[in-house]
Amino acid sequence: MSDGRNGLQLRSLLKKSGELELSLVDVPTPEPADDEVVVRVEATPINPSDLGLLIGPADMSTAKESGTKDAPMVTAKMPEAAMRMMAARLDQSLPVGNEGAGVVIRTGSSDAAKALMGKAVSMIGGAMYTQYRTIKVRDVMELPSGTTPADGASWFVNPLTALGMTETMRRENHKALVHTAAASNLGQMLNKICIKDGIGLVNIVRSKEQADILHEIGAKYVVDSTADTFMDDLTNALVETGATIAFDAIGGGKLASQILTCMEIAANKTAKEYSRYGSNVYKQVYIYGSLDNRPTELSRTFGLTWGVGGWLLTPFLQKIGPAEIGRLRQRVASELKTTFASRYTQVVSLQETLQLSNIAVYNKRSTGEKFLINPNKG
Repeated sequence: MSDGRNGLQLRSLLKKSGELELSLVDVPTPEPADDEVVVRVEATPINPSDLGLLIGPADMSTAKESGTKDAPMVTAKMPEAAMRMMAARLDQSLPVGNEGAGVVIRTGSSDAAKALMGKAVSMIGGAMYTQYRTIKVRDVMELPSGTTPADGASWFVNPLTALGMTETMRRENHKALVHTAAASNLGQMLNKICIKDGIGLVNIVRSKEQADILHEIGAKYVVDSTADTFMDDLTNALVETGATIAFDAIGGGKLASQILTCMEIAANKTAKEYSRYGSNVYKQVYIYGSLDNRPTELSRTFGLTWGVGGWLLTPFLQKIGPAEIGRLRQRVASELKTTFASRYTQVVSLQETLQLSNIAVYNKRSTGEKFLINPNKG
């Protein structure tokens, strides 16, 4: 096994010519400062937020493989319209991977760093698709004993996003919530949190298979957006739960509008008096993903007491501050194998991450297809 003085790192490079290049680069591992550790990375998930940087809106029907088995390379064309949005990253070779986990193999001189020697830790901070990562102690969390790096790899983005949704709901005075693309790993976590905490949750899915996944873990309200009865089903679930805030991973198309319309109908069903401006119940949809890249269409059939906005984990965490973040992280650590467990369909090496057959699967972002990279596999 390598001493970790250098290792492979996956890079994404968008050239001014409009070509996206994905490759593996051999990089030296920075020596740890006093308050840093070096982690041998053994598990790092491919999240939608990682795909945004890794591949983005590149046209993967143009993708070609080259290089060798040990040092593969993938190139693809980036559509012209997307190039304008990405001016800031042109001709820069960027490391990828928001979160991961592994084992500490070297440490700096501080007591906090030395205490982590040999320990399994999870970490956040980018550049995780790499064999060795030098990182500050404050950005790692020691994994509870009996927890493997694979158990702790997805400890940050999905768990804290799901907790952030219920926290936002409380802080903004709503009592129940709606979630779309609800059978995802994140959606399953959100259901477990809501069941445990007694929060009403309306799940919107796109197929019977996805509904079955949620019913199996105890979800009570699951509605299928492809069903003819969708609007009625959603309205009934909103009447029963009183949900007035939604988190939408789809983004494009009519879904946000349909949710607001059904919230308005549900509010009017229980209203004491008529208002010609629509109900005075405040209805909010937060878009936090873009599984559909089309424009968001709003047909304003829901009065004037509503909002549509964006929601992202990092600004939310900055708003709540270190003490609250600590409380949420503690909850994740104590429920890593239950509420916050992630399921992966495939574990791949860095080289296998760049096989076109694998890219075709994980870039679809399908519910129930989650890849885990082990940069030190084999």
